[in-house]
Amino acid sequence: MEKVIFITGASSGIGLETAKLFQSKNWKVAATMRTPEKAEHLRKIADVETFSLDVTDVASIKGAVAGALEKFGRIDVVVNNAGYGLLGPFEAASPEQIDRQFQTNLFGLFNVCREIIPYFREQKRGTIVNISSLGGRVAFPFSSLYNATKFAVEGFSESLQYELEPFKIRVKLIEPGPIKTDFYDRSQEVARKDGLSVYDHRVEPFMEFMNKGGNDAPDGSAVAQAICDAVTDASKKLRYPLNTKGLLGLRRLLPERLFFPMVKKIFLK
Repeated sequence: MEKVIFITGASSGIGLETAKLFQSKNWKVAATMRTPEKAEHLRKIADVETFSLDVTDVASIKGAVAGALEKFGRIDVVVNNAGYGLLGPFEAASPEQIDRQFQTNLFGLFNVCREIIPYFREQKRGTIVNISSLGGRVAFPFSSLYNATKFAVEGFSESLQYELEPFKIRVKLIEPGPIKTDFYDRSQEVARKDGLSVYDHRVEPFMEFMNKGGNDAPDGSAVAQAICDAVTDASKKLRYPLNTKGLLGLRRLLPERLFFPMVKKIFLK
């Protein structure tokens, strides 16, 4: 029986690569995004249907899920991929930026899970894939709000797996390190505040490092493959790190008095 994957944030980057990969493996794909009219390239691919979905709008989530079920008759996997990165000094972030960061990365993910869990529970199967980050396990300078959302996604997912296991619903966390996608331009914002310049001499090398890391990294297809591996391995494995540069291992092994100076040296050269 053909299976169906439902992807948020599928207009570009990781979401787009995931849609194309699963379609190539004979899955039906519900590719969702805020402006599907801009995804003409996706609509031309067989077995891919686009739906309008804004993770901050519960009504649009309900509509997209209902549309996918009407079109394909089932949903087997949901990939919570929609995301946004707010970087820079916490002091410079506006209330509106903070709200957007949490509404998109965390509360939006909650909204999608809340809509799909009853359906998965009734059909007694399903897989929820939450796109986290290396930044959900290791905190970086000038990433306090982004890290906060991804740390929360990690804790939420780890707890949720216990709740959903009796219903044969699996939860998976994909944890990419630097990835070459439009996250570093379209999906990234730097917090700035007029008259606040005391952080600039440290923010600038940090942003240079982050952008260089993105340029030198694998592209979104590597994350798409990790998602495919997580979905198809039939295990209860929770976490799938990717391109983490050994930082996860060092975080486990080193005491904080050694690890924190190392992070500063890496990110604030």
